[in-house]
Amino acid sequence: MKKDFLTLLDLTPEELQALLKRAAEFKSGKDSSACPLIGKSIGLLFNKTSTRTRISFQTGIYQLGAQAIYINTNDLQLGRGETIEDTAKVLSRYLHGIVIRTYEHDTIVTLALNSTIPIINGLTDLHHPCQALADILTIQEKKGRLKDVRMAYIGDGNNVVNSLIEAAVLTEIDLVLACPHGYEPDKAIYEKARSKGAKVKVLANPDEAAKDADVLYTDVWISMGQEKEIERKKKKFEGYQINSRLLSLAKPDAIVMHCLPAHRGEEITDEVIDSPQSVVIDQAENRLHTQKALLEMLVR
Repeated sequence: MKKDFLTLLDLTPEELQALLKRAAEFKSGKDSSACPLIGKSIGLLFNKTSTRTRISFQTGIYQLGAQAIYINTNDLQLGRGETIEDTAKVLSRYLHGIVIRTYEHDTIVTLALNSTIPIINGLTDLHHPCQALADILTIQEKKGRLKDVRMAYIGDGNNVVNSLIEAAVLTEIDLVLACPHGYEPDKAIYEKARSKGAKVKVLANPDEAAKDADVLYTDVWISMGQEKEIERKKKKFEGYQINSRLLSLAKPDAIVMHCLPAHRGEEITDEVIDSPQSVVIDQAENRLHTQKALLEMLVR
């Protein structure tokens, strides 16, 4: 029976731990000559621009012995009115899995319902679960544990945050979110996580969130598709920047995370993102290793 990865909660805690272990093995070079997906073809169905998602998946698919087929949705018959349902059924006859990066989350839900092959969420406006996998591996590497690690996220309650909330469900990370009023994470995702016992709290005060944190995390204030909100959001997010003052409130050995790309001087300063406490490049690298483990788990 095929298994999709549309949100982080499509994994059980046990599956997540197995995936992290396998990702660490890939990163260490273990089984570097193995090609578990040889002869397979994976579609990369993108209608959002990408650096890390596209390159890490394309590289990982190659390293696993499979073929990556990059598909710009503007080049498909979708652009001429063909339905996502028909597209899903046809692509299922050609491919062994699809990674999709798009806007509306309902699009990938529809794709998954009409596909007979695994569908992987490379990003939607609501979730970014592949990023969360890399984040979890990075924290485990740097802190040696996940349970009770205090992570303070400062900024917009966007798709990255929604997936971090689900990460708290699976890992028992202690997640504190500081978001301006009106920019909190998705209410249904937050309430569901709380009902499952996740340690997640939403605050308005960045200083309170950052105090004694093991991890400080942020993301851009303006996500793709929100360019018209630039000036309004910049005013709203004043005081939500990760800078040296905010970092000083965290634990002395706190790490700084950002999913990239960063708008330096807005949500984070050069001084912090380039500091020894920053792990953003390790975090970006871990996209490759966790996604290889994910592909092996779902497609093999």
